[in-house]
Amino acid sequence: MEEINLIRTNRVDDTPKSEYVLDVKNLKQYFPIKAGLVQHVVGYIKAVDGVSFKIKRGTTMGLVGESGCGKTTVGKTILRLNEATDGQVLFNGIDVFSLNHKELRELRPKMQIIFQDPYSSLSPRLPVSEIIGEAVREHHLTMKDQFDAYIENIMKICGLQPYHKDRYPHEFSGGQRQRIGIARALALLPEFIVCDEPVSALDVSIQAQIINLLNDLQDNFDLTYLFISHDLSVVEHISDSVGVMYLGNLVEFGEKKQIFQNPLHPYTQALLSAAPVPDPTANKHRIILEGSLPSPANPPSGCKFHTRCPARMDICSRVVPETRELERGHTVACHLYNEEKEYVEVEEV
Repeated sequence: MEEINLIRTNRVDDTPKSEYVLDVKNLKQYFPIKAGLVQHVVGYIKAVDGVSFKIKRGTTMGLVGESGCGKTTVGKTILRLNEATDGQVLFNGIDVFSLNHKELRELRPKMQIIFQDPYSSLSPRLPVSEIIGEAVREHHLTMKDQFDAYIENIMKICGLQPYHKDRYPHEFSGGQRQRIGIARALALLPEFIVCDEPVSALDVSIQAQIINLLNDLQDNFDLTYLFISHDLSVVEHISDSVGVMYLGNLVEFGEKKQIFQNPLHPYTQALLSAAPVPDPTANKHRIILEGSLPSPANPPSGCKFHTRCPARMDICSRVVPETRELERGHTVACHLYNEEKEYVEVEEV
């Protein structure tokens, strides 16, 4: 507890507080496809195609979906690791995309990321103390004579020992490397952290330790997380709200109980049906999706999910569904929930 209080004293924040830390509006991220000798643009990969959501302060939003649906791109674009094609991201009411280099540099410590691979995201040439403290020194977050003590306090909070600070990443296990990555993010005293599948490369027992560490840090430092994952059991455990992505679009969003107890979108229902249940006697109906994920460079017309949807209708191939709020905080983009019921259903897949 002493280490936590010492770290808290270093956080100086006069930013006005609001209910939502992050407000993402119609976020788009298109990557150009180039061909020919002169490398002219022949098309675009629509990795993120109009995503909108809000994250309440001190909570965790889980972002789930198949590999290649754009989850990681959303996280990186929010932090401006990628420059967005269109849309707006408000962090504490500040438009992140409108900031110049100097303003963005000042904001950087408050928005951090924990990468998926705890080995490739750490420099093999730097000892742990430099990995954690490099940005701390760059942003002048502590006095020179207090630097070593500050880094040691961060390491203790994240489950690392002071004697680890002179070691290099290859000398640690996967779980310890991820703790280093978490310590590097925490050292800048952020308000918001993108957790990009931080436990997917770890053993199950180590996953539990890292999840518990993230929960403890959230409670002690009032952190807000965007937790990107394809593991629904982990998302259900750690998240307060959940967004479901498919081929660059957010097809459903709601509180955790709303998503897991009352999934509305056929894709969300299929994902939940595929999640394993720790009960061999459970009689669970599995929804099988035929076909593979379409290319984001040439997505289907209308609803992008209609080529695999077991409940598709004639309109699904022609018209993009609107996002509707069916209950407080629970939104879905699907023609099944349109007010008009004049559509003709086709055979189920």
